[in-house]
Amino acid sequence: MQEDFHYYGTYCAAQIAGYSHEESFSVAWASQFVDCCSRLFLTKVSGPKAAATTQTQMEMADARTDPVGLQDITRIWASFHFLPADLYASLPRHGRAYMARYRLICGPGGPLVSETVELAKGNGLEACGLAMHVLADTWAHRYFAGTPTFVINNATRFEELVLEDGTEAAIPVTYGHNPAAADDLELRHFTNTLPQRSETSVMNLGHGRAGHLPDYSFIRYRYLPAWGAYEYLVKDNPEDYYRAFCQMVNAMQYIRGAQESFDPACSESETAEPWRERIQPILRRRQLLGSEDWKAFGEELSGQEIPDFDVDANNEAYLAAAEENKEDTPLGRFILAALAQKSMVTARIFQSGNLLAGFSVDFRKSGFQGIRDFRRLIMNRRGRED
Repeated sequence: MQEDFHYYGTYCAAQIAGYSHEESFSVAWASQFVDCCSRLFLTKVSGPKAAATTQTQMEMADARTDPVGLQDITRIWASFHFLPADLYASLPRHGRAYMARYRLICGPGGPLVSETVELAKGNGLEACGLAMHVLADTWAHRYFAGTPTFVINNATRFEELVLEDGTEAAIPVTYGHNPAAADDLELRHFTNTLPQRSETSVMNLGHGRAGHLPDYSFIRYRYLPAWGAYEYLVKDNPEDYYRAFCQMVNAMQYIRGAQESFDPACSESETAEPWRERIQPILRRRQLLGSEDWKAFGEELSGQEIPDFDVDANNEAYLAAAEENKEDTPLGRFILAALAQKSMVTARIFQSGNLLAGFSVDFRKSGFQGIRDFRRLIMNRRGRED
């Protein structure tokens, strides 16, 4: 997903869920900021690098692919962008190494979605926004894993599914590998990562082999996934994106206390239903970015102007705050939410017997479930020396 859905779309969902304009803006900012909070950014604001929720292209180019480096990559991408659907999935006649990767395949409705939403409840608007990013991505990024793996994430023979004279036709999609080149919707020419048969190449991380197709709400397509024995799989983005929107509304109603429970298996919303006919055309409009459409809808809902996303909007307050008060700023609250989310997901992966995200240490007694990366940070928060 892109800024159109993570920022403006999330603002709209927050409005429908009952948040005020100011609250919706804070939730939307945090949701989009998940795609911006890299170690490079955290270095700029002197924040803890363990709170990184993404990696820049430059960081990925320099990323290590030894076991420790791969664990670091997996902790970030599996926690925030490719939440595993079933850490205990089973397949006959597959080895341990393959299954460790297979069990990291992203998808909606799993137990980690519930834990992500529970983790956000009562922990502020920034935690809510972060959770909405993670939840939405389970729909957009389903069928890909947040770890570099050829045997799972390689994919080929992409075809867009369109209606021609009432009959569905499959039109081949072509790819180039220049990351600076814009996707061409008219020619159906997109950019993806270079094919690499090396199992742990970063080119095989997430949906790199599919390019931005999972990020476009309008497209229906089919392709041959490696994990599916290269048999055709259909992806219906308009349907998935609408379900993601409904589930965000449900989750935010629960987080703000307007709903008694949250069911991750439910992707329908009575609250959102009156706006279905307004939302569907936005999702189905053939365009690279739907920000203007979502923004117009959001401003209709609130009667307020939605500011453009500003990655640095909360830097000054964080930098100006005394060390003991940084956690009370919007950026500080986001950082705590990021640490908690990464800690929770890594703990669950480790507890399932899967070491692809590294080792986990349980700090439940102090309100955290953490990995060793966070030991120094957590001990400092306790007011002790490392």
